[in-house]
Amino acid sequence: MGNRTTASGFTLIEILVVLVVVGLLAALAVMNLGGGSQQREMENHVRETFLMMQTASEQAVLNNIELGYVLESEGYRFVMFDEQANEWTEPAERMFRERSYPEWLVLTEYIESDTPRLASKEDELRPDIVFFSSGETTPFELEFTIGDDSSHMHVLASDGLSPMEWRKPGGDGDDE
Repeated sequence: MGNRTTASGFTLIEILVVLVVVGLLAALAVMNLGGGSQQREMENHVRETFLMMQTASEQAVLNNIELGYVLESEGYRFVMFDEQANEWTEPAERMFRERSYPEWLVLTEYIESDTPRLASKEDELRPDIVFFSSGETTPFELEFTIGDDSSHMHVLASDGLSPMEWRKPGGDGDDE
């Protein structure tokens, strides 16, 4: 009688089962990362806004000028007060260029302002928040959410005198 050799390896069924399991795990990972990517992108937009507002506040004090933050329908921009012309103008610095937010990001603003607004062409540049050369700011609170979901809300706020704070979801207080 001859020697029998035993075949070693995987059957087609075993390979298919492993491929199905790996595919399901990959799909699950992509779904989990997909939801988180919007949250990460929102946090990046809030971080950029926070840093730009801090920079504007510091520049206002260092250069003895008034800088303003103008909220627009799709984003924001900064303006500078020109004392000679007695009006708000576009700053020359490239870093203060106009920026936009994605459509899904919802920004709710609570800004204390008793300043009357005129509906004129010049009024387009009148800022919602002013960073004064004295270091003070217009008191404000900006809430950033993804659509109507307020469970991952980021808040930028200032009472006008103390430094601006960034409140992240799940935490309370100043995280700089």
